Amino acid sequence: MQSLFKRLVPFVAALVTTLGLLSTPAAALDPENALVIELKNGRVVIEMLPDLAPNHVARIKELAREGFYDGIVFHRVIDGFMAQTGDPTGTGRGGSGKNLAAEFSREPFARGIVGMARSQNPNSGDSQFFIMFDRAASLDGQYTVWGRVVEGMDKVDTIKRGSRAQNGAVSDPDRMLSVRVLADIQ
Repeated sequence: MQSLFKRLVPFVAALVTTLGLLSTPAAALDPENALVIELKNGRVVIEMLPDLAPNHVARIKELAREGFYDGIVFHRVIDGFMAQTGDPTGTGRGGSGKNLAAEFSREPFARGIVGMARSQNPNSGDSQFFIMFDRAASLDGQYTVWGRVVEGMDKVDTIKRGSRAQNGAVSDPDRMLSVRVLADIQ
C-alpha cells in the first residue's frame, strides 16, 4: 500500500497544481531539494531527486550555494532535444573541476527531465547539466537523472536555440541569471 501511495503522490500533486489548488508547484516541494533558476523571462523550478542521484544532487546544491551557476550561459541548445548549461567557460569544455561517479537509474529522459552532461567516460559528470525539451530514449540508463522541471518549462522552451550544423552551439546565448536552492530564498 505504501508503494502505491509513493507512486500516486506525483500524479496527485500535478493534478492539484493543474486545478490551481496550489499557488505554485514549488509549494509542494521539499525546499532543500528544489532548485530555482532565474532566467531573463522568469523562474524555473527543478525538483531535485536525491533518491535517484544523491551525490549529483548534493554537488548541484553545493555549486548553487557557492553562486557557481550565476551568469552561466546555455552554450548548447538543440531544438526538440535539450538545453545544456553549467560550463563557466561557455565552451562546453569547462566545469567545476570535480568529477562525479555515474548514478544511472531507470528514470526515462522525457520532457522536463534534468540530466548531468558527461564525456565518453560515464564517471565524468562535473557541473554541466541539460534540460530535456522532448523524450530521448537513447539517453536512458546512459546519463544521470538528478531532477525534473516542475514549474517554468514554458520559460525553458524560450531559451535561444543553437545551430544543428554546429551541434547546438549558440551565438549570443541566454544565461542563468541566478541559481538558488529554494530553502535558501524562502
